[in-house]
Amino acid sequence: MKDFLQIKNLFSDNESEINQIEKCNEFSSKFGLVLTNEQIRILLEERYTTLKKYGRVELGKGILEKLIFEFSDSPFIWQENYMDTLSELQDIFYYFKNESLDEFTDDELIRYMRKSFDNECQGSLEYLRETSLEDVCRSIRYGREAYKYFDSYDDE
Repeated sequence: MKDFLQIKNLFSDNESEINQIEKCNEFSSKFGLVLTNEQIRILLEERYTTLKKYGRVELGKGILEKLIFEFSDSPFIWQENYMDTLSELQDIFYYFKNESLDEFTDDELIRYMRKSFDNECQGSLEYLRETSLEDVCRSIRYGREAYKYFDSYDDE
């Protein structure tokens, strides 16, 4: 645990990360979603816990900013579930980065998560984790190429 905390401090400037996520409020407030400084601190701490849980190392800024920009206009996220949803999405993201054998880029995985979340999952994080992404990752582990999952999710 001590080693992990030292690594965390080595690669992150917590105040800088907080400021960066605070700036995301300007965008997400268009959809009625705002994080308090305390919620941002909690999400950043959860990020470090999640990275440790899944044995991942991440240099630089985390994935939270990208999740905010991708999911803020989802019809299934509102102020009351915003922080909890971001927390779960962050956990799901890192879990499936491992499970997909890193075949997806960060942007590809987030985009796939968003499309699944808003469509077949109908806003269910449990369905996203247990069914939609699990099926994709299982297929990738058995040799199917990741890009094939993006054909049906091209922008209209």
